[in-house]
Parts: sequence; C-alpha cells; structure tokens
Amino acid sequence: MFLKSPPPLILASTSPYRKELLGRLKLPFTCIAPGADETALPQEPPLALVKRLARAKASAVAATQPHAWVIGSDQTAVRVDASGAESPLGKPGTEARCIEQLESCSNRSIVYLTAVTLMRGEGNAQFEFIDTTRVIFRALERAVIERYVAKERPLDCAGGFMSEGLGITLCESIETSDPSALIGLPLIRLSAALRCAGFELP
Repeated sequence: MFLKSPPPLILASTSPYRKELLGRLKLPFTCIAPGADETALPQEPPLALVKRLARAKASAVAATQPHAWVIGSDQTAVRVDASGAESPLGKPGTEARCIEQLESCSNRSIVYLTAVTLMRGEGNAQFEFIDTTRVIFRALERAVIERYVAKERPLDCAGGFMSEGLGITLCESIETSDPSALIGLPLIRLSAALRCAGFELP
C-alpha cells in the first residue's frame, strides 16, 4: 500500500551522480552529507566494506532524522588477479593514480560492488542489498588512458571509470542486471525497496 503522505526521503550522500540517479524516480528528496569514516578496516574484504559503509552512511543520517527514510550507498571496484586475490580500486583522487588504476584494468575483468541500505530510524525498519556488475576492459594503451582521463576527469569514481560518459569506449562488455548500478545507485532494486516502504512509483 502506498502512503498518501510518505515520510521525508533523504539521500545520505553529496555525490552528484547518486543525486542525479535518484532524481530520475521523481520523488521529493533532500541530500545530507553523512560524515561517516570511509576508512577500510584491516584485512576487510571489499564486499564487507561496501556493505558496512552503506549502512554506516544511512545510520549516521537516520540518527538525526528518525522520521525519514534514508538511503546510504557505497561502491568499490575489485580487481582479481590470477591467484584469486582481490585488490580494491577506490576513487583515484589524482590524475596519476587514475591512469595507474586504469592501466591495471587493461584487458581484465573488474567487478563493481554497489551496496545500498534504505533505513528508517523510527520503527527500526531497514532494507539492504548489493549489486554486482562486471566490466571487461579492452586492451588499453597508455596514450588512450591519458586521453580519456584528460577529457573525462573521472578522479572521484571507483576505478577511475565512468560508464555513462567516454568510459564506455574502454570496455569490451558490461555484465549487469541494472545499468544504473555502475553509475552509483541500483535503481531497479532501490525502486522495489521504496515501494515496500510505501512510496508510490509507477
């Protein structure tokens, strides 16, 4: 059942990518910076990291806005080597680091993990899920990577890669059940969770 007057909806993020994605659902919402510490714990696996951070971001905002439904999300890229060891690729932050990350992705399969927590402090209601998207990168020459980084400036994106822009030219294929997940917020499953929470969506 949809609520005639649903509670406030808050995105616990200042990411312009997540804000744009959530805006596609045409629901009124506000953005609040969660201020959560995003430092990985010692030996913390990437899957556990994104799940913990999505929950921490939602919890931080829900603690001050108990009546609202709060969305927390986190994403990381994971490179798996021949031995099966996982190497997380976070936001590069600098051009040099971005080029280095993309060189390590050349001719490889990279898994993008996107965790989401939808939480309401009042009533202790919560929905959680994780999307897994696999990106197969083509063989990338350094000159190609340098041109891409100079034009796109994807320094605040996990793995230094933006599929919604020129980054798509770096791929051989993308295996996903939700194209919006790679941008930062899996809208298909989030829409289902929001409907369960009482929000009206087509």
